[in-house]
Amino acid sequence: MTMRTELSTTNEKLAAVDRLREKHLVTPRDTQFRSYLDRLLQRDGQGNLIPAPRLYTKDGDARGIAVVEPAGGGKTSLVHHGLKTHPALQPRDAAHQPWVGVRVPSPATAKSLAIEILRASGYPTASRSNAVTEDDIMRKVRHHFKLRGTAILWIDEAHDLFGAGSRYKVDVFLKTVRNLMQGDGAVCVVLSGIESLWQIASCDAQVTRRYWRLPLADVSPHSDRKALTNVIAGFCDAVGMEPPSDEDLVDRLVHASRNRFGRCIENILAALETAALENADKLTINHFAESWGMHEGCVIGRNVFLTRRWAKIDLTENQLYGTVGQ
Repeated sequence: MTMRTELSTTNEKLAAVDRLREKHLVTPRDTQFRSYLDRLLQRDGQGNLIPAPRLYTKDGDARGIAVVEPAGGGKTSLVHHGLKTHPALQPRDAAHQPWVGVRVPSPATAKSLAIEILRASGYPTASRSNAVTEDDIMRKVRHHFKLRGTAILWIDEAHDLFGAGSRYKVDVFLKTVRNLMQGDGAVCVVLSGIESLWQIASCDAQVTRRYWRLPLADVSPHSDRKALTNVIAGFCDAVGMEPPSDEDLVDRLVHASRNRFGRCIENILAALETAALENADKLTINHFAESWGMHEGCVIGRNVFLTRRWAKIDLTENQLYGTVGQ
């Protein structure tokens, strides 16, 4: 008996979709990130990676990675999965924390970032008093990292550090993070964000010297057709449905997702949820049209999954909500 015949009710299918949302889909992007991550870490006498930064200068300077991709690509999930599952970054016990991850807080200031890092490292309390500076907090961070055996700090949405700041503020942010990568107790830093992260940060020669840029490629309906077809088929099987049979579905999906991998997965899951709510036995292009149209709020003539001239639809915000004949 196949899973498709076992999942016969709407609730069962919706629960299966939720389970899919919780899973990380492993792709060649994971291998690419892992290869960069491995180069940040030291190896022991037998060549095994260990949870300690690899130091590149006699003064003990570590290196970092800047993972750059437009919004909706799935970089946050990629980095989180890579750190969480790396064999060398598994904690030995409750007191050991090989990596720490934070998202840039709002408002984004050097002090608020320092407090967020300290909190994520497991430090009991962090004072927000004006009498306590970001330098004071970062000294505590460095000390706590040494106690916890932390080798890597990951800062997600790192472009928010530079988005609305003056050149002076950008320099302060870069110095705050750079200091953690130097000297006794240095850690490696992973930054993830949209293109502006590298466009702004790379104006500093210290950044281009210390960070390896990892740009994540767009999804292509040609080179990625087989992989996306297999994802759709696998997801459909898990939810108890037959996959769609439309020949141009992958092409429409990639265009509707702005060539972003993460958005492709989100749109597949959204279509499956729509089909599950109908207790459908087969996923169709109409389910994609309904879920995508609801998310985008566009008129029917601008729905990539409905119109014949879908490839000519401009998906920039100013163009999407106009009208076009079918």
